[in-house]
Amino acid sequence: MILVNQNFSSTLCSRCFRGEFSEFFGCGETALGLGGEMNLIVGRLENYKMKALVALFSLSVLVSACGGAFQARSAVALGRQELFRAQNQDALESFEVAAREDPGYSFGVDRSEGVFSYLGRAQYLNGQYAQARQSLERDLARDPGNSLSRLYLGLTLVRLNEREKGLYDIVWGLTGIRYYINYVTSDANDIRRFWDRHNQIRDAIASAVKMAESPNVNWNALIVFSERIALAWEQEPDFTRMSPEMTRPYNFNP
Repeated sequence: MILVNQNFSSTLCSRCFRGEFSEFFGCGETALGLGGEMNLIVGRLENYKMKALVALFSLSVLVSACGGAFQARSAVALGRQELFRAQNQDALESFEVAAREDPGYSFGVDRSEGVFSYLGRAQYLNGQYAQARQSLERDLARDPGNSLSRLYLGLTLVRLNEREKGLYDIVWGLTGIRYYINYVTSDANDIRRFWDRHNQIRDAIASAVKMAESPNVNWNALIVFSERIALAWEQEPDFTRMSPEMTRPYNFNP
């Protein structure tokens, strides 16, 4: 048999439960007695336990629903860095994961790009031209104004010996990139106003378009030049956030 000091019980309730711990147990202004206090405590704990279980269940549902998008984002972020390091096979594998996890995913805040744009570019860089065509056309069906996908589709078509249509898409993509840079930098009030701060990309585009409009197109030179412009445009938001005023280390040499 347990003997309880009633004075201690009253003091415990008024001092601890009502004062220091009332936010958890919400005791009344008078002591309830040890038995009543313990019932109240147990009831409160059961209530918090139930709330914790509901919260954990809700969190698990949220993680499950967002898991694909999270994995796609991580895969695209990794694939981009692999592209920048010319690790094209690794980039392809990363973008394949992203496309599998969330086919509708778009990466980026400054300039959003669909996952099939990345996948198509990586397929192109790995010589998978038929697959690249399908992926890039799928991205353009979603976003017809994506100049980067249009440029790579043009390069892909040239590789597939559809030169006339390919040349059209190359020029379309290049001029689209130039137009978009001009539009954003003249209107934006955020970091995007520093895009292509020293006109490196736009000057290169002007030279590439001139090459494309030549009566005797040097196809190899145009392809290499356009690929370098495309890579620079993909890197430009990163360099801008890193240091807006810096001269970018792009390689536009033939």
